[in-house]
Amino acid sequence: MKYHQGRYVPKNPKKYKGDANNIFYRSSWELTAMRYFDTNPGILSWASEELAIPYVSPIDKSVHRYFPDFIIQTKDVNEVINTYIVEIKPSEQLKAPKMPKRKTKRYVNDVLTHIVNEAKWESARSFCKKQGLKFLILTEKEIYGRGK
Repeated sequence: MKYHQGRYVPKNPKKYKGDANNIFYRSSWELTAMRYFDTNPGILSWASEELAIPYVSPIDKSVHRYFPDFIIQTKDVNEVINTYIVEIKPSEQLKAPKMPKRKTKRYVNDVLTHIVNEAKWESARSFCKKQGLKFLILTEKEIYGRGK
């Protein structure tokens, strides 16, 4: 699988909270989200991988740092400002992998990745609850309005 990666140069650098000269995307989905956050007047500010949330990995029982893809601030119709921590993932990664006919290295890796992701997301939800923020996982369905 070939990944679409690169540096993003914002059209509205004042909206970016962090180093606007050092923004990287790791997928075309992240690039699409960055363009939307940067140019949508409903997004007050945004940042990419600027926040570290500690979590305990169920695999090695050690504390690691999770850097969610984005933090965005919006203002709703009632002028209330909301802050969201946003993760972008393929919809297939939100479910536990299905056991194939024979256990492959890929399957084992997919299971381990899913377990770690669930621990990261649970820590993010807990962090958000304590801070009065909201946690969102966006997939291709939300980004493009369809399944892939």
